[in-house]
Amino acid sequence: MCHFLSVIVPVLNERDTLQTLTRELNAAAQGVVNDFEIIFVDDGSTDDSWSVIQVLAAAPHITGIRFRRNFGKAAALTAGIRSAGGDLILMIDADLQDDPAEIPRLVAGIRAGADVVNGWKQRRLDPWHKVYPSRVFNWLISHMTGLRLHDHNCGLKLFRSAVAREIRIYGEMHRFIAVLAHARGFRVTEIPVHHRPRQHGYSKYGIRRFLRGFLDLLTVTFLTSFGYRPQHAIGACGLCFLLIGLLGLGYLSALWCLMHVFGLAAPAPIGSRPLLAYSIAATLLGGQALSLGLLAEMILAFSGRPADGYSVRERTGHPGSESQSDAGLTS
Repeated sequence: MCHFLSVIVPVLNERDTLQTLTRELNAAAQGVVNDFEIIFVDDGSTDDSWSVIQVLAAAPHITGIRFRRNFGKAAALTAGIRSAGGDLILMIDADLQDDPAEIPRLVAGIRAGADVVNGWKQRRLDPWHKVYPSRVFNWLISHMTGLRLHDHNCGLKLFRSAVAREIRIYGEMHRFIAVLAHARGFRVTEIPVHHRPRQHGYSKYGIRRFLRGFLDLLTVTFLTSFGYRPQHAIGACGLCFLLIGLLGLGYLSALWCLMHVFGLAAPAPIGSRPLLAYSIAATLLGGQALSLGLLAEMILAFSGRPADGYSVRERTGHPGSESQSDAGLTS
């Protein structure tokens, strides 16, 4: 049985759901884990959410954190993770659409050997204008990152504390926790979860979310693929443009020699041809990209990274220490 479960609940104007959510979390966690805590993070609510959290925090296993203003879901989750003391960390939204009764099945996924168990809203009870763009977005994430999940953005996720120690979420990177963990070598799985219709409040996400999500996807794809070798990405583009530019200039140089040395007639002077301008631009762009890649490599080499470029699953044979494994919670 797992030792300690930390439940992190980002809150933004959800006063009508907090008491019901607390009762459901208490019921779902009983008998599944030895101990658990609930951490509510008030992300700048303008209703009475904080007053409700203060009442709930009278229970010894409930903690409340209040932001000075709205900083976003990723910031709320980061604050909750930093305060969490559990071996396992559960993310769940406060709107009651995610069902706490899924906790036993999520924990079972961890016991089966996974490091991250991602929920999949197989039957999503949201308006069509949220469901269909989300499906397209999830398809893009799966094909661009190599982690094939049906619902990357599901707010119901359970992961080991080792995952939280090794990945950093900011901006709106919370939707890519499974992708970032997968890139570090953690084992990620997915299970269908019950999704409920919204009964209180309103959705905090608008159409701008999808544009920001696509830009974040490009960032995550670059970080997970080339975060420790930026020259491989930037330099490769630079070499392509440089090669194109040099080929164009080489062709024009050969043509100039044929015109002025061998007297070959040409339909138009070289200086008036668009190919000259395109070739010069491609050469300059390629050189700049290569220089940028070298600068990125130098910054990475001399300033280092806040996290190591590798992830250790297990150690054994070290003097004065017992064998340790991040899979130690599977018993």
